[in-house]
Amino acid sequence: MRPNLNNLSGEKEALSLLELNTRIRGALSRAFPETCWVRAEMSDVRVNTSSGHCYLEFVEKNAQTGQLVAKVRGSIWAKTFRMLKPYFEMETGQMFASGLKVLVKVSVEFHELYGLSLTVLDIDPAYTLGDMVRKRMEIIRQLQEEGVFTLNKELPFPLLPRRIAIITSPTAAGYEDFMNQLTRNKGGYPFYTKLFPALMQGERTEASVIAALDRIYQHQDLFDVVVIIRGGGATSDLNSFDSYLLAANCAQFPLPIITGIGHERDDTVVDLVAHTRMKTPTAVAEFLISRMDSVGEELENLCQDVSLLAMDILSRQKNYLQLVATRFPSIVTSRIERNRSGLQTIASGLPAMASGLLSRRQSVLENTELRLRNGITSKLSEDVRFIQLTEQFIKMASPDYILKRGYSLALKDGKIIKHASDLRAGEELTTRFIDGEIKSIIKP
Repeated sequence: MRPNLNNLSGEKEALSLLELNTRIRGALSRAFPETCWVRAEMSDVRVNTSSGHCYLEFVEKNAQTGQLVAKVRGSIWAKTFRMLKPYFEMETGQMFASGLKVLVKVSVEFHELYGLSLTVLDIDPAYTLGDMVRKRMEIIRQLQEEGVFTLNKELPFPLLPRRIAIITSPTAAGYEDFMNQLTRNKGGYPFYTKLFPALMQGERTEASVIAALDRIYQHQDLFDVVVIIRGGGATSDLNSFDSYLLAANCAQFPLPIITGIGHERDDTVVDLVAHTRMKTPTAVAEFLISRMDSVGEELENLCQDVSLLAMDILSRQKNYLQLVATRFPSIVTSRIERNRSGLQTIASGLPAMASGLLSRRQSVLENTELRLRNGITSKLSEDVRFIQLTEQFIKMASPDYILKRGYSLALKDGKIIKHASDLRAGEELTTRFIDGEIKSIIKP
């Protein structure tokens, strides 16, 4: 019933804040006389160390946008919290922490001073497990749809996995167990290991392991496999290994990944996408040693096969040589007889062959002699003709021959004058004829 805020005198009738809150408390008490179950996500979970009470907020987010659509304070009193927390963590394997979706039994309370709150009386771990499984299946389905879920498993495993990149915490007991098992192997196999430190529990595990994978990727040629180990610890610490980002990085890593996260009940998503999943770090070391043993056995078998094959070949060759040795005298005698017969045949035909060869050589020499004699005669005739022609040319070019033909020669100082311009007035000129010479003076 709506209160009448105006009295007869016209003054407004008002409620005090306490009265308003008291009415709200009564209305809520009548609306929620009993407890009810509520689905929500836990946020801002904190425990008062002195009282043991747990204070938190329950929130609901829009499934599409992730925006908050509802929020209310909650509390779990110490007596109840001491029972609910270990029960919840044992059943779900998860830390009782922010971010988990829960189904809780609550009583709705409204305090005049502190406002609306929910007091938790019970919790259903099965609901949280179902939500976790749903998220896990969504991650697996997403990886499968992207085509990367089995990529790492499809990588060929190295024949000798000796160079090992290790991702773990350097202080983890599992790391020490792994190294002890690996270095003290009975076969004495040499393993070369490199530690890439990472956090293996807590909220920063995902980013830390991915960063370690990135460092290994930069030097991937130096390693054969990657090992991710964490040893023992609370099952609730495995949340980070159900991460989509971490699983996607592992699935697409170019080297085979072996996990030994130290739990047996369930496989994390990282276990599912890894090339090989082992239960513990020690089991990982044993697996690597067994791979070396397997190759060692194969090599030993091959050595035995080669040895047996060599012995068989030697045995066959020995038998063959023995057979040859027994038949050798007769073979040699037969060969000698055949060669002797051949030599006799050649010897009988040798005189005729020699005579024929000498006859052919004599004919060649006679032909050569004839060609040589004809060639020399022809050459001498050509040379005589050349000399005669040269002699005739020299006679025709001599001064005496020219003078006999009626010509004269003009000389100055004993040299023949070829040009009139070479003479000067007053110079003495000698003119030679066939029968003598005269001297004359050049007049101007």
